[in-house]
Amino acid sequence: MAGPGWVPPRLDGFILTERLGSGTYATVYKAYAKKDTREVVAIKCVAKKSLNKASVENLLTEIEILKGIRHPHIVQLKDFQWDSDNIYLIMEFCAGGDLSRFIHTRRILPEKVARVFMQHALQFLHERSISHLDLKPQNILLSSLEKPHLKLADFGFAQHMSPWDEKHVLRGSPLYMAPEMVCQRQYDARVDLWSVGVILYEALFGQPPFASRSFTELEEKIRSNRVIELPLRPPLSRDCRDLLQRLLERDPSRRISFQDFFAHPWVDLEHMPSGESLARATALVVQAVKKDQDGDAAAALSLYCQALDFFVPALHYEVDAQRKEAIKAKVGQYVSRAEELKVIVSSSNQALLRQGTSARDLLREMARDKPRLLAALEVASAATAKEEEAGGEQDALGLYQHGLGELLVLLAAEPPGRRRELLHTEVQNLMARAEYLKEQVKMRESRWAAETLDKEGLSESVRSSCTLQ
Repeated sequence: MAGPGWVPPRLDGFILTERLGSGTYATVYKAYAKKDTREVVAIKCVAKKSLNKASVENLLTEIEILKGIRHPHIVQLKDFQWDSDNIYLIMEFCAGGDLSRFIHTRRILPEKVARVFMQHALQFLHERSISHLDLKPQNILLSSLEKPHLKLADFGFAQHMSPWDEKHVLRGSPLYMAPEMVCQRQYDARVDLWSVGVILYEALFGQPPFASRSFTELEEKIRSNRVIELPLRPPLSRDCRDLLQRLLERDPSRRISFQDFFAHPWVDLEHMPSGESLARATALVVQAVKKDQDGDAAAALSLYCQALDFFVPALHYEVDAQRKEAIKAKVGQYVSRAEELKVIVSSSNQALLRQGTSARDLLREMARDKPRLLAALEVASAATAKEEEAGGEQDALGLYQHGLGELLVLLAAEPPGRRRELLHTEVQNLMARAEYLKEQVKMRESRWAAETLDKEGLSESVRSSCTLQ
């Protein structure tokens, strides 16, 4: 906080109050509009005397970029003014503070909460060839603490860049800066992907991967060629670990691409809350009801599960309390029907499982000269055993996927004959089991998410997730 003699600058139309933070060439204040609305805003105040040629360019770029953007996950520039001493950027006020404070007050975030910051803002910028170049938790703001809605802020270093444009100016904060920015001073838009990886790492493990006691130690870690190891605790999903490792690839040519990042199953942009979520959920439910009426229980169950994947983000997106309650009531009905169908499908699957087990025994007899095939069949048996354990679905799914990977390779190389026929049947059975399990896991997650949503929407979901940690 400022000392007792500190006085905020004066700006026509606004009353500037507390100082929210300061950066290289700007200080941000909380302010109130003098008009009847008494609107609360944040005013970024830049002293003209502190500006050199580069910082003037940065400021003009920030104003130009933000003036052309209207997006729910990007802090809005409402206006800008200037006087003889300062330039003022009048911004949307975010009462919830920044992601850095949010992480540190909770120590670490569960995956479900960390995933929330993977919103459409990055994709929105990327589609317009805008690179932020200073992504860090301090520049990701929460609109409020009651209903956390994340917003990207501080575009002082942002540039119009295509993925293959290279720059040579050092920008950003060293803890979150891609190694090629520090080591080669030569980089492209992929530096934002490295920063996303560092922020995710910090959210999940409590500190960034290059956390250091001194700048010398930090520089040594950045310049090192060592692969970044992910801690074993807390345990993360396979998809989350895969994404982190591909984001935190020191060599930008081997780092995950923007296209692969947005398509990655952990990011799952397809199921992010949007205005289209409800329409997509409804279209799938119509198909599910039709299959249900036709007596195709397995197809109906699959479609109900797919619909639930869109109903949950639709609930997050909906702001009208009455409409939200109506959607929740419908979701409850569809979950109940899916549970009934699950019993029907499960009983027929158990029969297939018994049939598959006897076929696998015969195949095992015919594979005594094929140790690799025998080993793959053992994995399939272990998956079946794990599936029958209470709560073993996720582990069973992993084993099924591993076994299928091996068996598909062996099937492709197997010559025609009885063994090939049995192997083909085994692969089909295992695929059916894996798909069924995937849907059970999805349905449980959707049901959990739907149950945690109350009238406060996302805030309750975030709070529940934090409590679970």
